[in-house]
Amino acid sequence: MLTGNMLAGGRLVQPLVYMQRLELVRNVCREDTLRNLSHTAVSKFVLDRIFVCDKHEILFCQTPKVGNTQWKKVLIVLNGAFPSIEEIPESVVHDHEKNGLPRLSSFSDAEIQKRLKTYFKFFIVRDPFERLISAFKDKFVHNPRFEPWYRHEIAPGIIRKYRRNRTETRGIQFEDFVRYLGDPNHRWLDLQFGDHIIHWVTYVELCAPCEIKYSVIGHHETLEDDAPYILKEAGIDHLVSYPTIPPGITAYNRTKVEHYFLGISKRDIRRLYARFEGDFKLFGYQKPDFLLN
Repeated sequence: MLTGNMLAGGRLVQPLVYMQRLELVRNVCREDTLRNLSHTAVSKFVLDRIFVCDKHEILFCQTPKVGNTQWKKVLIVLNGAFPSIEEIPESVVHDHEKNGLPRLSSFSDAEIQKRLKTYFKFFIVRDPFERLISAFKDKFVHNPRFEPWYRHEIAPGIIRKYRRNRTETRGIQFEDFVRYLGDPNHRWLDLQFGDHIIHWVTYVELCAPCEIKYSVIGHHETLEDDAPYILKEAGIDHLVSYPTIPPGITAYNRTKVEHYFLGISKRDIRRLYARFEGDFKLFGYQKPDFLLN
């Protein structure tokens, strides 16, 4: 007997995989030893990450560097701000005054609880270390959106505190970034950086997966299957489709990860893993032993 739904191209998508992901989260949330790494308060910080589409009763938790821009476009269209994804100007997508996407934090407590209980809720994850590489490249190396504060304010703050060789004058290196993220006392810098930290804090801190009962968790690595599944489960697949995914863009790239971590001390990598261990375990990502041992 076949379970699952046929997709274009005759591929079979097993809803089983989505049930297993949620089951894994439930099990890891119960592990006492991981409690500090898996639980977080549903604070304003979390509620600010969750975008609301009341028209179709959908909540989407934003996990930057995991193809979120495209999901925001989907919701902007569903909310009726623009007739199609192609017509949304890039400058509007992240402009919260103009994109017509309310955040869950903008509602009263009772309204928040009602939506959390009854709406379709989802978010997307990817290999945690690969996401950090993407955040580093996007914010400190290329910065396509012209956000000068990453290079001129945040990078110098990280270098001042975490650069080993004080005489070195190069711009921020991935090694500096890793040392900052793996520092158990990273919070005092985080407070100075404000909401910019959303690009590299854990999925746990962003979306509170042990506190909020999500309907679907998508994986960047299987987005070709997950995106249509999410649209179908949310009951909106007849209204909007996820933008075309360029081939090969979602695949995990171990060579890239090895390249970035080359020359970074095992101690620093282990401290980084210790901070992101909850993300690895909750979402079934393999511990990167090839970097740690």
